[in-house]
Amino acid sequence: MDFAKIYEDYNKDIYRFALSLCKNQDLAVDICHETFAKAMDKIDTFDGSQDIRAWLFIIARNTLYDFYRKHNKTNTGFDLNLVEDKKISFVENIADKDLALKVHTFLHSMNEPYKEVFNLRVFGELDFKSIGQIFAKTDNWARVTFYRAKNMIIDYLEEENEI
Repeated sequence: MDFAKIYEDYNKDIYRFALSLCKNQDLAVDICHETFAKAMDKIDTFDGSQDIRAWLFIIARNTLYDFYRKHNKTNTGFDLNLVEDKKISFVENIADKDLALKVHTFLHSMNEPYKEVFNLRVFGELDFKSIGQIFAKTDNWARVTFYRAKNMIIDYLEEENEI
């Protein structure tokens, strides 16, 4: 495998994913670099049974978790990006800063794996198959988990009379 090509193809994706998890540009750059350093060291163990992008996302996630454990920090959460849904257009409805704050607050309270699956789908722009591989689950599990997370947000906004 041409590692330079892998780096070129996936560097921005890994950076955006790390940034969406940690909300710190410097830390995201460090996580991205560490991810590719680990991947380069272990590229011979990559068997090709899963998508290389999903494998890199797993390494990035675990690298960030290791950082938090080592530094006894907690995840500061992530920002909501734009997601289209038949029931709600986040592009239109989150333009209001007060509404955006409510959505962010709710996202921080969401349980795993909903928060992370939502994050991978929205920020990582991963397909459901790749998300399923990251969690060692099926793509159908990833799809259902994502839609449940999205529906939790929609239900919350409806309860708050925001949509």
